[in-house]
Amino acid sequence: MKTALVCGAGGFIGGHLMNRLKNEGYWVRGVDLKHNEFGNNNADDFVIGDLRDPRVCESLFDRQIDEVYQLAADMGGAGYIFTGEHDAAVMHNSATINLNMAETARLKGVKKIFYSSSACMYPEYNQLDPDNPKCSEDSAYPAMPDSEYGWEKLFSERLYLSYYRNYGLEVRIARFHNIFGPQGTWTGGREKAPAALCRKVIEAENGGTIEIWGDGKQTRSFLYIDECVEGVRRLMESDWTGPVNIGSEEMVSINEFVDLIADVANKEIHKNHIEGPEGVRGRNSDNKLIHEKLGWKPTQPLREGIAKTYAWIGEEVAAAAE
Repeated sequence: MKTALVCGAGGFIGGHLMNRLKNEGYWVRGVDLKHNEFGNNNADDFVIGDLRDPRVCESLFDRQIDEVYQLAADMGGAGYIFTGEHDAAVMHNSATINLNMAETARLKGVKKIFYSSSACMYPEYNQLDPDNPKCSEDSAYPAMPDSEYGWEKLFSERLYLSYYRNYGLEVRIARFHNIFGPQGTWTGGREKAPAALCRKVIEAENGGTIEIWGDGKQTRSFLYIDECVEGVRRLMESDWTGPVNIGSEEMVSINEFVDLIADVANKEIHKNHIEGPEGVRGRNSDNKLIHEKLGWKPTQPLREGIAKTYAWIGEEVAAAAE
């Protein structure tokens, strides 16, 4: 039986990844500062621990661990990342986790370690045109991420690649593009755009108005969680290091995205554009490389994923109101 350690297992992607690994027959240990708040936790063993502490990291390897999935990070949506108020914590906490995990994996003889980077590491200067963003893997340099979160992701990519070159640590690196779906944070300030907009539409009356940060013309692509996990597993099963994009190429403006959610909800929704953190003007996954190397590309239209996510958040909103 293969064994896996999922770091950040109390989070959205980590919870879904644990389920996938269990379904494949792995023995899975999860670790996080908290349990998964939506009960999405099927680990064989779950450790409440702080990965900023190297002693906690070392304690996780009291048995042979074949694969490590390092998703733990100090992160959130635009309301958390782009205000500038959390920059020091984001950089210190996430970099410390990655420094600890890379060294511990080396010392413990881990066979493979996956690192979840982010599309936020791409240069801002290639994402100023909302209709023509450039996010191919080879466009990462000269580096100029739009946030300290992106800078830390870029640093950690280089950290893991240096461990690969110097110590032979088998690393796999993916750059996630806006992953969404059920069992994710949907309120409280750290939620991402899909969950936040679904919640706003759910809470609005038919014919009502919701607030949108910026003019709504900024573009993004969004990838459903099951497709993300499939991409991660294909990368880990391959002999290719990456980095590689894992995202959707179905780009929409935020205004179009709101209209799509409203259509799923069968509501008429008006938009009130206000000042707020927006991030880059345009971003879309470029999947040429992952399709060439792994034969992978998303298969589910954005609308299908939004319908599932909207229904789940609707249940959560109703439960919270009781």
